[in-house]
Amino acid sequence: MKSLFVRFVKNESGATAIEYGLIAALMSVGIILGITTLSGNLSTAFTNLGNTVQNATN
Repeated sequence: MKSLFVRFVKNESGATAIEYGLIAALMSVGIILGITTLSGNLSTAFTNLGNTVQNATN
């Protein structure tokens, strides 16, 4: 087990924790922007639907 840990610590190939953090941050920003845009469009669609139903019942 100790040799496995030593090899892991010495291994410098691959992405580091900082790179993973940057990737996660960029993905979070993209998701937040997408949800914000989608929620505005979805709100407008439901408002239009509600107005259509209300006008149809009058």
